[in-house]
Amino acid sequence: DDDGFILYESRAICRYLSEKYAHQGAPLIPTELHAKARFEQAASIEFANFQPFAWIIYVEGIGKARKGLQKDQAAWDVAVQQLSAKLDVYETILGSQKYLAGDEFTLADLFHVSFGGLLAPAGCDLLTSKGPNVARWWNAITSRASFTRYQGPAEIS
Repeated sequence: DDDGFILYESRAICRYLSEKYAHQGAPLIPTELHAKARFEQAASIEFANFQPFAWIIYVEGIGKARKGLQKDQAAWDVAVQQLSAKLDVYETILGSQKYLAGDEFTLADLFHVSFGGLLAPAGCDLLTSKGPNVARWWNAITSRASFTRYQGPAEIS
C-alpha cells in the first residue's frame, strides 16, 4: 500500500519501487534502450527458466514437509535436472558478462533471490556447484551489502 495505491506480485512491486526511487542509489532498471532491452530479456529468462523449476524444488524439498506431506522425489529430481539444464545457459551468458543483463546489477538478478535462497535449504546446490560463472554470479549477488543485511526469504506456504 503506497498512499492508497495497492499493488501485488513481487516483480511488479520491485519494478514499481525501482521506478519510484530511481533517483536514490544505483539504477536497477536501465534507461538506455539496448541496456533496458537486455534487462527485459534477462527478467524474462528468470521468469520462464528459473522460477518454475526453483518453485518445484522448494515445494518438494521444503514446502510439503512443513505441511506433513510426502516429498515426490521424482518431481524434485526432474525439476533439478531441468533447472540444471537452464543454468547451463546461464553459465554461458555469465561467461561473457558479470550479471544476466550485462555488467551492471539489475532487478533481473535480484528477482532470483527469493527462490534462489531456498534452493540450498531444499537440498539443491546448483547455484554454487553448477559452474564457475553461475557460482561467481550468485556469490556477487549474495555478498552485496544489501543482501547480507537481508534476513532470508519469507516463509512461503
